[in-house]
Amino acid sequence: MSEPLLKVENLKQHFPVSRQFTVKAVNGVSFEVYPGETYGLVGESGSGKTTIGRAIVRINPITNGEVLFKGRRITGKISRELDNEVIRSCQMIFQDPMASLNERAKVDYIVSEGIINYHLYKDNKDRVDKVQHALEEVGLLPEFSSRFPHEFSGGQRQRIGIARSLIMQPEFIVADEPISALDVSIRAQVLNLLNELKKKRNLTYLFIAHDLSVVRFISDRIAVIHKGRIVELAEAEELFRHPLHPYTRALLSAVPNPNPYLERSKKLLVYDPSVHDYSVDKPEWCEILPDHFVYGNAPELDGYRKELGL
Repeated sequence: MSEPLLKVENLKQHFPVSRQFTVKAVNGVSFEVYPGETYGLVGESGSGKTTIGRAIVRINPITNGEVLFKGRRITGKISRELDNEVIRSCQMIFQDPMASLNERAKVDYIVSEGIINYHLYKDNKDRVDKVQHALEEVGLLPEFSSRFPHEFSGGQRQRIGIARSLIMQPEFIVADEPISALDVSIRAQVLNLLNELKKKRNLTYLFIAHDLSVVRFISDRIAVIHKGRIVELAEAEELFRHPLHPYTRALLSAVPNPNPYLERSKKLLVYDPSVHDYSVDKPEWCEILPDHFVYGNAPELDGYRKELGL
């Protein structure tokens, strides 16, 4: 296997609320993302997914741990040259297309702001050409560059956000729930667009979502996160075939079934953290099957092995 493009090591992100209380949004997360891969990160709201994405692209400073991009540390104090390279190479598509675009700016400026700030164009004609090309790549007309964000639908606004990322010629994109704020009819279009751009530009994604069925469609590997800690990791189809951790099973049970009769009769699982007794046997990260990892203590891991017939 090739060297990872992105490596996250023991990432911690804590937010002090008061002198006595600190929220541990991310609590010791480690993973690797390889070139050309779509790495899915799935969990319920408040599990720390977005916090991880924002830490990777250096929006939020981290409490502890390291993020390595192409083998170089990009967290903490780094040189201006490396910082500029990270900004160009690592981009983010935000969750809410209504809030992530400047309402007072025209699309032309919104899309080209990055290349303006980092002087990534020869002259004004080159800048305009790059904006129009980026808009065409995401399925929008070049004429849209003279309009304001409020003149567009939610799906079109998200495409503008994608164009804003693409114009920087990135290698790695954090897609933070890019379809959760969109109508169901538009979601498939945006997912297909992201897949097409990945093949065309050889992009690598960290795809963040709370819907496992969406992540299954677009991801190569899926990590399940709960309360700031990854509890299971496997290839997409393997995770759906053999979900092991109780939290993963609860998430899968919430995925709607297109068959209405099966949907009515299915049993919804509710995750209860009290099923884990870590007072004596401490949990560990274990490879239970090839490339299938799960978080649990010795008795839990033995139980998973019995289920799999190992």
